[in-house]
Amino acid sequence: MKNPTPFDKVLIANRGEIALRVMRSARLLGYRTVAVYSTADAQAAHVAAADQAVCIGEPLPAQSYLRIPAIIDAARASGADAIHPGYGFLAENEDFAAACREAGLVFIGPSPEAIRAMGDKAGAKRLMIEAGVPCIPGYQGDDQGEQRLSEEAARIGYPVMIKATAGGGGRGMRLVKSAGEFKDLLRSAQSEAKNAFGDATVILERAIIEPRHIEIQVFADRFGNAVHLGERDCSVQRRHQKVIEEAPSPAVNAELRARMGATAVAAVKAIGYEGAGTLEFLLDREGHYYFMEMNTRLQVEHPVTEAITGLDLVEWQLRVAAGEALPLAQDAITFSGHAIEVRLCAEDVPAGFMPQSGTLRRWQVPKGLRVEHGLRSGASIPPFYDSMIAKLIAHGATRDEARRRLLRGVEDTVALGVRTNQEFLARCLAHRVFADGAATTAFIAQNEADLIGADDEANARAALIGAWLLHETAGLGRHATGGRSLAHSLPLGMRFSLDGVEQVVSVSQTQPHTFRVTAGGREHVLQSVSQGEQEARFILDGVMDTVAFDRDGSSLWLRQAGRPHVLEDRTRAATARAEEGGGDGRVRASMNGRVVAIFAAVGDKVAPGQPLLTLEAMKMEHVHSSSVHGVVTAVLVGAGEQVEARRVVVEVQPEPRKELPNER
Repeated sequence: MKNPTPFDKVLIANRGEIALRVMRSARLLGYRTVAVYSTADAQAAHVAAADQAVCIGEPLPAQSYLRIPAIIDAARASGADAIHPGYGFLAENEDFAAACREAGLVFIGPSPEAIRAMGDKAGAKRLMIEAGVPCIPGYQGDDQGEQRLSEEAARIGYPVMIKATAGGGGRGMRLVKSAGEFKDLLRSAQSEAKNAFGDATVILERAIIEPRHIEIQVFADRFGNAVHLGERDCSVQRRHQKVIEEAPSPAVNAELRARMGATAVAAVKAIGYEGAGTLEFLLDREGHYYFMEMNTRLQVEHPVTEAITGLDLVEWQLRVAAGEALPLAQDAITFSGHAIEVRLCAEDVPAGFMPQSGTLRRWQVPKGLRVEHGLRSGASIPPFYDSMIAKLIAHGATRDEARRRLLRGVEDTVALGVRTNQEFLARCLAHRVFADGAATTAFIAQNEADLIGADDEANARAALIGAWLLHETAGLGRHATGGRSLAHSLPLGMRFSLDGVEQVVSVSQTQPHTFRVTAGGREHVLQSVSQGEQEARFILDGVMDTVAFDRDGSSLWLRQAGRPHVLEDRTRAATARAEEGGGDGRVRASMNGRVVAIFAAVGDKVAPGQPLLTLEAMKMEHVHSSSVHGVVTAVLVGAGEQVEARRVVVEVQPEPRKELPNER
């Protein structure tokens, strides 16, 4: 073995599902594991699963999982002699890899020099051009002046893509369609990049319209061996963040796979790379591919590659880090079937995919799928980290078999207590464009109405079921004897919101276990078949079905027909509707988050839609705007302050409403 670097105990410098994933493979190879955690994660699953765990501090103001000295100290305290960074956080941080080396710890990943070479998008692009890898025309110069960048954008030709040179995940990226919007979008991208990565440097590239996003998984060892493990198609994205990934790509045939794979292998050999990595390409309609960037780490979507190759990529990482040669040569790597992965995120989709936090009151995974998660019923979803809470992966002999299995699994998942993108994922998987394998990076934007729009029929049925559950879980439908009383036979009017939409439904019990539910002037008959604390079987309008639910005070969470819903009981509430809508001029925090920018001051005149401040939550920035014409009377937060959801952050005194002539 050339320069072996043996180790016995692995510290995972990450959290959640990836920490658990690394622990699983490490245990199979006989390694002890150490978790690190912030105080917000003290009860998290990855902490309980590790052999040892070390607290590395409060989640804010500087994120604990980014504190290099604290993580190195945790390794020393626990006796760990190797560190696996997972993905995200410090996984592509050259200073962290160097600190591990200086501390005598094995870093399970590439060298600091390789991370530095490929972590800077501008430098990586120059290296790839020198290596003969096809790259998108653009600008990656040192002059970051606004005027120079504007001139370069004009030279490249619109549309142009602005990209932060550090980091990834879609942060610091903006599509610029015309010169008139370049400067505003440049400033926005730079601000987001600075807040996310501490570096506002950007590169410019010609925007390739409606491409496929194809990435090649590579592995290399210290003996000069390198292989590729095929491609993944990551085209289904929102704001440059991946939503669905699959392997192989519906757009890549064997000949193209061989060419792209050979390009990727040549690239990693050119830089003396070691470990797992991914080269990302854009594939245009004519079959031309262009290098975008290299990720010097394990990818979120690695399970789909594992599914079609039968290989354990984390095991390969551990073996290569210990100084072993790659387990297989290129001609021994084979592919079988098709695999698709979706990312389940704590997001309010109708509210613009707003990140959510809180308590996951009920969590139940579907059968027959690989589900990577660190959740349990009652788990806390903190506001400090990425919104992804789980990954669901299906494998099948064919693409459509994998898609059907995954669709059913997504619909069968029970995630109640925090809003998620569960229904959105199911709609994506069921959509004809995706089912046909024709989705490009424009898929979500082009089909937004189908993927995000309200399903009136399903919502109407959910309102009937929800009203009955509110009635029953409040104890109104149960009585001590088998007889009926006048109170139970009279209709009870119920007012509640269903996913934010006001509903008025009446419920009356006409016979034991039989109810009349009336909404919109239509009467429906609902029969209770069985009811437990969190699940009920019923017959509504002749169709028997099951609903999973959980109630917390006035909030009722339910999953019915594969769709999650949240009801807020307002039958007895005195809160004015105007207060809920924000028409009073009060701007409330839409989620738990940190104030990163304030655009208004007391005395400013503002108009509807005018930005007042920006909150950062789960690695994304969200602008909060005025809903009225008026004058700012109070700014109740400061930059850097952590705020809770629904807290009033800015107050605007609305202008008096002008009386129209025909209103007299």
